[in-house]
Amino acid sequence: MNLGEKVFCPRNPRPEHGLGIEGSVAGFLLHVAAAGAPSGFLPLFSHWLLRRALARIPALEDGRAAHPSPPRQPRMNATPLGISAIAVHQPSWELDNAWFGEAMPRKFSHHTGIEARAISLDDEVTMGIAAVRKLQRETGCNLADCRGIVFVSPSFIPASVARQHLDAAGAARERPGRAARQLVRELGLTRCRTIGINWFCCGYSRGLALVSRRWAPRLGLRRDEFVLVVVATRISRITDYANVQTAGLFGDMASATLLAGPSNRRHPMHFEILHADAEKQQAQKSAFDFHVRDHVPVPSPDGGTRHDDERLVYSLDGMAIAEIAPRAMSAAVAKALGESGLAGGDVNFVVPHQAGTGIVRFTGMQLEGLGVRCELVNGLTRRTGNVSACSVPHALKETWSRLKGVVACPTAAVGSPGRPEVLQGCVLLRSTALHDRQATVAA
Repeated sequence: MNLGEKVFCPRNPRPEHGLGIEGSVAGFLLHVAAAGAPSGFLPLFSHWLLRRALARIPALEDGRAAHPSPPRQPRMNATPLGISAIAVHQPSWELDNAWFGEAMPRKFSHHTGIEARAISLDDEVTMGIAAVRKLQRETGCNLADCRGIVFVSPSFIPASVARQHLDAAGAARERPGRAARQLVRELGLTRCRTIGINWFCCGYSRGLALVSRRWAPRLGLRRDEFVLVVVATRISRITDYANVQTAGLFGDMASATLLAGPSNRRHPMHFEILHADAEKQQAQKSAFDFHVRDHVPVPSPDGGTRHDDERLVYSLDGMAIAEIAPRAMSAAVAKALGESGLAGGDVNFVVPHQAGTGIVRFTGMQLEGLGVRCELVNGLTRRTGNVSACSVPHALKETWSRLKGVVACPTAAVGSPGRPEVLQGCVLLRSTALHDRQATVAA
């Protein structure tokens, strides 16, 4: 063997073989032996280790494992975590459907349930701070006990689009990570884990997944410590108000969700997180992109109209989304139930992404095929519009006292601009005994 030759030793052996450190060392020894090392090169303990590791590899027959490894166990939250409180900040300015005049389709309100939507004059960071301050007033939480903040904003322009249409400074302002750090600084936090994400209407489920699966096991939250998931959506700033098919869909809102462990007495859990996930799936075609429009009408707070000479706006295939979203949300629920060892009949409430009354209704029909035949929360878009990643926390806040048992919160969203993708996610919650007692008293 040439001792100058590089020897490859796998650092992460295939997990389905379960070889661990023994497999890594055994792989090294096999390579050394195959390279022609003299028999005296391997000490006695190395032979023993090699035999032990090889004994744990399934016997092979015709290139296949004679005794295949057992299937991977469902991914469950190793560290218990739950929702203790939610605060919602809604801008005071409401834009009624009347602003659009006769141009708005007559059936718009019937299909979506939307009669008005909020528009924020503040940026996303300012909105997020307002939601956190409201949470402080409602719960008395001390930000010194905050160990981490996930900042979610679906209204930030994706990097690929920002680089194409904005200058370097403008593109930098569209980075969710930069906004997350600014949020933490303005809240006066110095030792706080931070991340910023977009993920459009699936941002909330993605944010909860990051905390419950990645952060919680590492943070080891102490008695009064907690993590915040702050969502701020201001899609009004990228809306093409000349396109009446989509201009009235979205509203602006911010929310702050306090996540704590079971030992937290100051902020006890009301809903334990059983499952949280969001993922990207392929679609037949792209339903979402960005474009630059000229001379775009924009509403003003006095009820009038001004015009932007040039405006970077999103475009959305509403019909395609109406077809894709119900299937995506039902598929996300099916996956969540399967990984959590639950059946459709175990679900007591469904609180889906409030994309519009029609989409939510069709989602309920899809869920019936999974055996999910419980109360479906719908109709919360009337004065808010589709508030994107804020819709699930807003819906949970609105129905807080009557939710009991297992609550499924599916989400669906567009994928990357110009790509045939769809995002889907689901959060499974289970009310705690404390919540059930308080809900009974409130009733």
